[in-house]
Amino acid sequence: MFALGHIADEHGVELYAVGGSVRDLLLGRENKDLDFTVVGEAIAFAKIVAEEFPHAGSVVIYEQFGTAMVPVMDYILEFVGTRQEEYQADSRNPVVVAGTLFDDLRRRDFTINAIAVSLNKDTFGELTDEFGGRQDIEKKILRTPLDPETTFSDDPLRMMRAARFASQLQFVIEPSALAAMKKMCERIKIISQERITDELMKMIRSPKPSVGLRLLYEAGLMEYIFPEVAQLGGVEQRKIGAQEYHHKDVFYHTLQVVDNVAQWTDDVWLRFAALMHDIAKPRTKQFSENIGWSFHGHEEIGARMLKKIFRSMKLPMQPLQYVEKLVRLHLRPMALADEGVTDSAIRRLIVEAGDDLEDLFMLCRADITSKNPKLVKQYLANYDRVWEKVLAVREKDMLRAFQSPVRGEEIMQACNLRPCRAIGVLKKAIEEAILDGVIPNEHDAAFGYLMKIKDEILSSAEFAENILQPADKEE
Repeated sequence: MFALGHIADEHGVELYAVGGSVRDLLLGRENKDLDFTVVGEAIAFAKIVAEEFPHAGSVVIYEQFGTAMVPVMDYILEFVGTRQEEYQADSRNPVVVAGTLFDDLRRRDFTINAIAVSLNKDTFGELTDEFGGRQDIEKKILRTPLDPETTFSDDPLRMMRAARFASQLQFVIEPSALAAMKKMCERIKIISQERITDELMKMIRSPKPSVGLRLLYEAGLMEYIFPEVAQLGGVEQRKIGAQEYHHKDVFYHTLQVVDNVAQWTDDVWLRFAALMHDIAKPRTKQFSENIGWSFHGHEEIGARMLKKIFRSMKLPMQPLQYVEKLVRLHLRPMALADEGVTDSAIRRLIVEAGDDLEDLFMLCRADITSKNPKLVKQYLANYDRVWEKVLAVREKDMLRAFQSPVRGEEIMQACNLRPCRAIGVLKKAIEEAILDGVIPNEHDAAFGYLMKIKDEILSSAEFAENILQPADKEE
């Protein structure tokens, strides 16, 4: 900060640290995304910083907003110029003109981010707090500098930021701001999906994601930003004679599961899988007079929904397979808790979960949200029993990185095949035999099994033609 102030003094620039930089300093939180206000031309000053500041990267300029960003090692420095908007009598569009520090602070999202600290030598460390931000930090209140509707209208994403800060900082949104969020929730539709998703993932990374997610839902924002999650809400009851049937609100259950996972890991995609684990329950909900409510197949249907969700939310596609796997398998461990479960069923779980087996069990344990201590103890004991079975079978059968001990090249040579789909079928048959306990997970046993089954499989109608390697011919 002092070095930036020195550069500002050398070039006659009035410079302030603002926003999250000051807020987190007052809260004692680490922050590597630092905001600065320049009284004058922010982009020009950012270029000077990039030239003179040690280890600075290239300047990223946002002409539309009059801001610039300079990466410096692990830090991101963002510079914005003071400005204000004036409306001409014959125009409905504002004209951006030079402004003061006060103009910059009043346009910020919340009072806790509208505090400035001077970085110039003669006034270094002097604090400007025109809107009572320090007091709101002490009271743990999120309040807008201007009327909430004005502040949110300027950038509707600020409604999501309110929910995100509530999650990150464990602050309470001031009642008039919350009322404005409920009134203006539909305005979020004008914000790009990329910005919405970025805020949502920041919320999911927070210490207690349920705080922000609940606010989005209860303010009506979730309906527009993530309708599949909003549809989890609601409790339905049926009465048949004297018997009442009800199911718990899936939305609030899901929030508890996400919070449970968040207590154990910072992995944002495991947290996201927790948010998605019951996503198909609204689509699979059925009522039977004999058994009450059921959600048959919601784990498989939920996994199939995820590709469309990832695309519509513009999430990175790389974690999709991981999240799909956890959603698809999240009921499987509990189904294996019975004493009579075979090693074959355990093997299949181990192989399907692969390297994500521990994450799967973490999600399963997080899914226990009963308020009955006796039930919770019983469910946890069941998972512990399954986990012990998993460890025993995995070690005994060497399933840590399971695949057919006989590789494709060896199958081609033994069966006189050229590359074709039959090779995959033969490998799959070997793997199934190992999983079913027909043969051990050893090369010689697997090769012997291949020689036993190959003729029957290759002579089937599916592979009868065009699979044998043609004999070499002399010209």
